[in-house]
Amino acid sequence: MTKTNNIKILQIPFLILTLFCLVYYIFQVGALSQELYLIEDYENRLGMLLEKNKFLDINFSKMSSLSNIENYLMSRNFVKPSQVKYIQILESSVVSKPR
Repeated sequence: MTKTNNIKILQIPFLILTLFCLVYYIFQVGALSQELYLIEDYENRLGMLLEKNKFLDINFSKMSSLSNIENYLMSRNFVKPSQVKYIQILESSVVSKPR
């Protein structure tokens, strides 16, 4: 075999290998760009959820304030107790299960 035939024999596998690497590179770049897009989308969603969480915390604290609870109790016709009576329990009392 001559030198030119040896070079042609080697060119074909190198050409196939080069094409395979090029196709593999294109698919890898596509997969990488898709992953980067998903990460950015998740970060945007996380930011929106954190903002919504702050808003809900503020609304919860407003709704749970003492003045709102008093207004709620008055609207439900609750009355402030005029006299408080405490039940005294003897120290020697024992609790037992009913039979």
